[in-house]
Amino acid sequence: MTTILVVDDEPRIAQIARDYLERAGYAVVTAGDGTAALELARARQPALVVLDLKLPGVDGFEVARVLRRESDVPIVMLTARAEETDRLKGLDLGADDYVVKPFSPRELVARVRAVLRRAAAGVQPGAIVRAADLTIDVDRMSVARGTETIDLTSTEIHLLAALARQPGRVFTRARLLDVVRGTAVESFERAIDTHIKNIRRKLDPGGRGRPYIATVYGVGYKFCEP
Repeated sequence: MTTILVVDDEPRIAQIARDYLERAGYAVVTAGDGTAALELARARQPALVVLDLKLPGVDGFEVARVLRRESDVPIVMLTARAEETDRLKGLDLGADDYVVKPFSPRELVARVRAVLRRAAAGVQPGAIVRAADLTIDVDRMSVARGTETIDLTSTEIHLLAALARQPGRVFTRARLLDVVRGTAVESFERAIDTHIKNIRRKLDPGGRGRPYIATVYGVGYKFCEP
């Protein structure tokens, strides 16, 4: 059975998330602080972590940072409605999606399913994309330029692969949301901008090389044709 780790210091919220995820067929373990969350993640190796960012002691940002350093486990953040900067920071740290508090438990289950589907799709065979001077191996979750390995998160790799498969084609933000989440929700389109910014920075840290992804203003993005 697929195990989900739910991390929240509010017992009522953790219990609601647990109840709905268990009804959806998942095994659930919970933690109320960051230290316990990291211990459980290492011991139980969950398939996904639902992570509140506002935790006592070791906060959710540090938990996400450590998780991303140690593994590729998908992370769904829980954030307060007014904290857009928190959401963007969490995405920068490598979180895969977020749900805003107060949240619908059914929405949380749907987001967890979508992120797990995307993670599963990443291990399908025959998913190597070669474009420009990049080799994108979705199978192994890796990106390389010649012999140089470029460290991207799983979400960033899926986005880059989708764009690189069809150079020159313009992808709307909503379409890219379909690629990485399985559902297009307008309020989350800002997340795509953050992921694209991260991809560009990692592909060209100095900002002086060839442009791989172009912005089509008012529409979305495209992979630059040779």
